[in-house]
Amino acid sequence: MLRKSSITLLSLGHACVDVYQGAVAALVPYFVAERAYGYAAAAGLVLAASVLSSVAQPLFGLLTDRWAMPWLLPVSTLLGGVGIALCGLSGSYGLTLVFIAVSGVGVAAYHPESARVARLASGGSHSAMAWFSVGGNFGFATSPLLVAVVVGSGGLRMTPLLVLPALVGVAVCLPVLHALGRRQVGGTGTGAPARPDDRASFVKLSLAVICRSIVFVGLSTFISLYATQNMGGSTAAGTAALFVLYLGGAVGAVLGGALADRWGRVAVCRWSYLLTVGAVAGAVFVPGPAMYPFLALTSAGLYVPFSLQVTLGQDYLPSRIGTASGITLGLTVSIGGLVSPLIGRVAEATSLQTALAPLILMPVLSWLLFRSLPEPAAPRFVGAAHPERGGADTALPAGPDRR
Repeated sequence: MLRKSSITLLSLGHACVDVYQGAVAALVPYFVAERAYGYAAAAGLVLAASVLSSVAQPLFGLLTDRWAMPWLLPVSTLLGGVGIALCGLSGSYGLTLVFIAVSGVGVAAYHPESARVARLASGGSHSAMAWFSVGGNFGFATSPLLVAVVVGSGGLRMTPLLVLPALVGVAVCLPVLHALGRRQVGGTGTGAPARPDDRASFVKLSLAVICRSIVFVGLSTFISLYATQNMGGSTAAGTAALFVLYLGGAVGAVLGGALADRWGRVAVCRWSYLLTVGAVAGAVFVPGPAMYPFLALTSAGLYVPFSLQVTLGQDYLPSRIGTASGITLGLTVSIGGLVSPLIGRVAEATSLQTALAPLILMPVLSWLLFRSLPEPAAPRFVGAAHPERGGADTALPAGPDRR
């Protein structure tokens, strides 16, 4: 299968999975309306999707570094969809948390293996990885619209229909796995990597992504409610705000890949975070519909570095591709959900604007961390040239025979 075909299908599968990450925040206003949840309880739903995901993604990364697990892609996709499909059927807050947590585990299991497979299929191209990332952005962007159509028309009892994207995701990932082959996409060798790990840089990168996660997840959890308040109680305004927040990420991801091919990943990430500071301030403090352009700039600025950080993590930890993917694409992304209940409690004690204001500092911290990061050498992939090699020889930079 040609690279473009593989990346296209993987991107579509990524979209189908990330619908369920976006769906949690999109469902929050409906849980508030139908079940009278407060800010803290609503943020707890996001927390449920984040806690297990935070723990599980690095664990799945460790597993995929050791064993072939291509079956994780279809199984985790289905698990993510089933959890969200069931979350609206029970009136029990506890069961709702359980179902959302199940979906979070499914999403967690998907990302480390899919990122490794995508980088193998991309041949190390930043632009191709950006298109894979765009699939996730598209899933985020369409999830509030999908939830609005399905749940908005019939209430939370209609959530079983939300399993449909998962079924599509399963269907599109199977041809890619068949084409690349089990030996090529799974497991790693047991020899030494092509170059040593740079753990100090990886830690700094992870801290920068955590800061990014806090501002993005904080906004995605509360921006719908904030826009509704900001514009006279219009639910449509809240849905539009969430859509803009997610859709702007697609533009940012594509732009990031193109810029990195010319200027380098570290430099692009650094400038992106610096420019995002003003955008977040505008999204929080500019009143009325004028907040939307700032929200779009915030989303684009936060997503320019997204796929670049994944490949940077893989290059900083060349001996642990799955682990690096699980942390940069998973653990650090999910940690933002752990802060959401704190934002909710501050909002209940003061106001949403006051609670969201500290998020302006997060891109500043990411920028400071990126100032000390080196640009790793570009890897050379050998999967196509040596199809007889299994495991990480096809997914890691070329070097001495790992066996």
